[in-house]
Amino acid sequence: MNELVHLSGVTKTYGRQPALLDVDLDLQPGRIVGLLGPNGAGKTTLIKLLNGLLQPDAGVVEIDGTAPGVYTKSIVSYLPDRPYLAEWMKVGQVLDLFQDFYADFDRARAEAMCGSLHIAPTMRIKTMSKGTLEKMQLVLVMSRRAMLYLLDEPIAGVDPAARDYIMDTILSNYNPEGTVLISTHLIADVERVLDEAVFLQEGRIVLHDTVDNIREREGKSVDEVFRAMFRMV
Repeated sequence: MNELVHLSGVTKTYGRQPALLDVDLDLQPGRIVGLLGPNGAGKTTLIKLLNGLLQPDAGVVEIDGTAPGVYTKSIVSYLPDRPYLAEWMKVGQVLDLFQDFYADFDRARAEAMCGSLHIAPTMRIKTMSKGTLEKMQLVLVMSRRAMLYLLDEPIAGVDPAARDYIMDTILSNYNPEGTVLISTHLIADVERVLDEAVFLQEGRIVLHDTVDNIREREGKSVDEVFRAMFRMV
């Protein structure tokens, strides 16, 4: 099976500070993958490289056999770790924008999810609470039938009930032929949905395996393995 995501020897530095060091990573289609690591491990940098927002200083980054660019934008759905919608916009205008930009955007699905959240088409972004805005952005991302979903800290800063909603929304709406890459340091909240886990430490991948293999080999949960690994660092 051809890799959907392929990284080989990828290095990225900010000035003299390395963010990623000689990273090799292959991900197959149809998987939910946790990109796990403490703050500052390089998770956001890796996701921005895949999304084409950053360029590597060395190495190869490919999605579906192609370097990030116009084509990959059409098959990648990206949720950044901070708000990005213009505050003056109404929900209906945001949906119009996504419908114009992305051929795989399912307007009916987005409207149904907004309805379940009591988000009216006339509501302005600036009137939303932080939690509602994060859910709105997730609705936009998961309403695309993408091949790769890049979710950067989708459950950070929200309460446990909102985390459950976010994880259930991801499971219920992603394209099963695509791959979901979830960046987080809140392992216990995402472990139940993961097929694979990638542990990132100081810009290097220190572990990449299926969650079943990790549990069987270590005799403990992925969250427990994560806590033990980074407690020792």
